[in-house]
Amino acid sequence: MSDAIVPEDRLLSLATAALTAGGMTPPDAANAARVLVLADLFGLRTHGISRVPQYLDRVRLGGIDAAAKVEVTRVAPGLATVDGANGIGPLVGMRALEAAMEGARAAGIGAAFARGSNHFGPIAPYALIAAEAGFASIVASNATTTIAPWGGKDTRVGNNPFGIGVPNPGGDPVILDMALSVAARAKIRQFAARGEPMPEGWATDAEGRPTTDAAAALKGFLLPVGGHKGYGLAIMVDLLAGLLSGAAYLTRVRAWDKDPGVAQDLGHVFIAIDTSRLGSADWLRERMADFAAIIHDTPAADPASPVILPGEREMAAMHRQRRDGVRVAEDDLRKVEALAGQG
Repeated sequence: MSDAIVPEDRLLSLATAALTAGGMTPPDAANAARVLVLADLFGLRTHGISRVPQYLDRVRLGGIDAAAKVEVTRVAPGLATVDGANGIGPLVGMRALEAAMEGARAAGIGAAFARGSNHFGPIAPYALIAAEAGFASIVASNATTTIAPWGGKDTRVGNNPFGIGVPNPGGDPVILDMALSVAARAKIRQFAARGEPMPEGWATDAEGRPTTDAAAALKGFLLPVGGHKGYGLAIMVDLLAGLLSGAAYLTRVRAWDKDPGVAQDLGHVFIAIDTSRLGSADWLRERMADFAAIIHDTPAADPASPVILPGEREMAAMHRQRRDGVRVAEDDLRKVEALAGQG
């Protein structure tokens, strides 16, 4: 599959136009497109503009309401609930992030629990947006069940994404964005589409046997990172993002790939911390510089692979692609152009 190089503003304009043509208001479409384009800037192409056709296919089938009116209710100075009304996920995510930051401005720390949502993209864009505004963040979502409970033989737990971001005044924030399986299901789909074997330790087949056959893995379940520890984290994320938000949880979440015309009712949790309440920008800048130096000065086991902080590769990719243009799959670009009426 060939790639295309597209300026960031052009990609943002296309994604916004496509989502608007699909039924979103222009401001809502721009908010959702911002998350997806940032994903591509980070090099997270499985969660970037390639998701626009998928989202709009589900809109066409009735599984997502592109015109949803997302409702934020402030239940305490630092706490809000968000009813996504089955809207497009990145829009619900952005509203929840904004609500959490608003709570943090008022109370020092803010949280927003969202329900009635859908796939909301990767966590890194939200963490970056929060960090640029001076907030540390904790973000998580539940997901379609693809992981078996530890010791079990049936999928009951989602590959739930979880992330933490810490701002760095005048520099790049430190961002952790991870799912709780060894590998994302989207990566396994890529191996299956190419007919190639996948690495060992990623997933099992339907009988719970480890496999490198990507097609068999898609019928089985993902293996959690860190064994029982990753399973435990996935459970706790679902309790926070799914159960406490009022959304669906565990097997109550509907699988979009099996039932694209049915609402998923995903849940998200966003926690924002106003770092300005903890110290000045200079204080944080000095501490972050010292922290990074301790990590970067670690002798590398392989001199060709220096020690780095979480998110450094993604931040480097963002700076490079903002300068040189964003690399996206030609096929994904053409689909978005067609949806935007520019194909």
